Amino acid sequence: NTKLKYKNMKGLQLDNGTIKKFNSVPKNFGNIIGGFNTLNDTELEAFGFYNIVTPSITESQKLGDIEWDADNSVFTYPVQNKTFAQSLAELKSQKIDNLKHSYGRELAKTDWIIIRAQEGTAAPQSTLDERAALRTECASKEAEINALSTKAQIADYSLPNLM
Repeated sequence: NTKLKYKNMKGLQLDNGTIKKFNSVPKNFGNIIGGFNTLNDTELEAFGFYNIVTPSITESQKLGDIEWDADNSVFTYPVQNKTFAQSLAELKSQKIDNLKHSYGRELAKTDWIIIRAQEGTAAPQSTLDERAALRTECASKEAEINALSTKAQIADYSLPNLM
């Protein structure tokens, strides 16, 4: 399920099987003085400058060193699985701490209403209901994280964006 996205960055050249890196397509190259960087894709490919394809990756993956994909005539990166130094329990604990921090920030937005209620000003029921829903949702997400069984699943688990 890895998606590819094309970057029309022709700052790499394939020269006799060797990948040469450039910051960008040079203005001068070979026997072309000026304007080399304005050539179209087909013309650049004749000099070994090809597109770069960057695979989309998840949090549990990383990109390897750039390679030449001869079958598709593009440069690309191999997708590799990350290794995690933390234990499964440590990764879960870290993810749950981040989850609780996010929900705590959301609850903090209405803390002043709750404090006023303790001092005698009634809190609106809608605020109490919203806070209860946030706590319930947080507990549900925590249970989902605790049910995960691999480090990759934990790394790839997306925390809700509450902002």
